[in-house]
Amino acid sequence: MNIKNIITAFFLTLFISGMLWAQDFPERPNPPRLVNDFAGFLKPQETQALENKLEQFARETSTQIAIVIVPDLHGYDKADYAQRLAEKWGIGQKGKNNGALILVKPKTAREKGEVFIATGYGVEGAVPDAIAKRIVEYEIIPEFKAGNYYAGLDKATTRLIELTRGEYTADQYVKSHKEGTLMGNIFAILIIILVFFVFFGNARRARHTHIGRSSVPFWTLFFLGGSGGHSSGSFNNFSSGSGSFGGFGGFGGGSFGGGGAGGSW
Repeated sequence: MNIKNIITAFFLTLFISGMLWAQDFPERPNPPRLVNDFAGFLKPQETQALENKLEQFARETSTQIAIVIVPDLHGYDKADYAQRLAEKWGIGQKGKNNGALILVKPKTAREKGEVFIATGYGVEGAVPDAIAKRIVEYEIIPEFKAGNYYAGLDKATTRLIELTRGEYTADQYVKSHKEGTLMGNIFAILIIILVFFVFFGNARRARHTHIGRSSVPFWTLFFLGGSGGHSSGSFNNFSSGSGSFGGFGGFGGGSFGGGGAGGSW
């Protein structure tokens, strides 16, 4: 084979590889959207609620948080796929690189579900990798395991919005979650102790007075029935956003440098 044929074969290989690579990643949406569900993972009204929420945030701050749900990662690792897709679409503003991508590959009968939060250069300070990992593990995956897909994405986007707005720092987010978990554990232990003493005491009285279950104090039943049962920190009271605000103007050419974290369910 002469040098001309070698060069021709080389460029042909590059061309074919580029064509196959392009087929693995969805094209940038037109008209532009921040929430793109290519797998039918969410209900239409859930997709629109998230879109409205993220559109409003993008207009107010110029920071762009996108959600992309794909049926297949085509053999890519979730982190590699998320970074490539975010770079291809240019999520965030050029120069500011203030974009973030939540990538989801739903669980199937043969494959586990995958999720990854990729952060642009300009977001990594507010959302370091360790915090992205916590958002995935504590906000997204528990809801996904319970089948609450919208709730998981709603919680995750709320945390990203609050962190990038500077409403609290990454350290404060970690501290709040730890305090919430501790309080939830203490509350659960107190409930168990209370139930034990109430019913153990009733059982003893029933043997002597034949009063039985009717002797459980009303205030105890009210307390047990009205309690939430667990706490997940002090950042739970946020709405998902609603209404239309005029549409998303498009991605601005942001860059990504490998920041982020993910998990599976």
